Amino acid sequence: AALQQNLDKKLFGQHLVSKVVVKAVRGFLNNTNAKKPLALSLHGWTGTGKNFVSKIVAESIYKKGLQSKYVHQFVATLHFPHAHSINLYKDQLQSWIRGNVSICPRSIFIFDEMDKMHAGLIDSIKPFLDYYELLDGVSYRQAIFIFLSNAGAEKITEVALDFWRNGRTREDIQLTDIQNALSVSVFNNKNSGFWHSTLIDRNLIDYFIPFLPLEYKHVKMCVRVEIESRGYTVDEDIVSRIADEMTYFPREERIYSDKGCKTVDAKLDYYYD
Repeated sequence: AALQQNLDKKLFGQHLVSKVVVKAVRGFLNNTNAKKPLALSLHGWTGTGKNFVSKIVAESIYKKGLQSKYVHQFVATLHFPHAHSINLYKDQLQSWIRGNVSICPRSIFIFDEMDKMHAGLIDSIKPFLDYYELLDGVSYRQAIFIFLSNAGAEKITEVALDFWRNGRTREDIQLTDIQNALSVSVFNNKNSGFWHSTLIDRNLIDYFIPFLPLEYKHVKMCVRVEIESRGYTVDEDIVSRIADEMTYFPREERIYSDKGCKTVDAKLDYYYD
């Protein structure tokens, strides 16, 4: 319930995300006989809410959320920077996951910047995501893996624009309209850590979740929530000014925010010191 509530209150313009994440996480947590860990792959442009959603999922399971010792975050450019060390990273990643799931079966692993990860590295965790009852005496079936990536964002925008140009609302978009094209696009993207990945090939990722690009009205929603979170009364003039300062694409139509809600926080500092 808290997961649904938080997404409804703080995530804007992402009807697919709210629906799929809540169903997937709730179903998985209630399943006493899961056959494999839950694997969610979140895709979309910067500032559309991917990190925010992974944070909310962690908080719905652990009181301390991302600060919990059972939640583990990996950032590709920080933890796996060098292409020549890929074999070392594979070993480290496997032993880190094995060690932590041995301590807590309900561990959460979040992989950020999957589009910047070296191809082939993520395949080292394939055994942990597969349908094994035990691996060396350890069961991974209660663990949750969340991948965050910008890869596939173009495909998501293509579908959203198509709906918009045909006079249909973004709420008309269904997961079936995007999911298959998204997984194929990510699989064939040479600049993605999922490039030709066995995780996709073997259908080990349960959901590819598209984050739609945010429109002007969604940016305004983000601004309002941020102002309220700072304890100020919402000033609609400031809300509009910040939303107007954002850049939008495509160039002709100017429908979607380039940075989503990413820079709202920094822009507010200018108005409230």
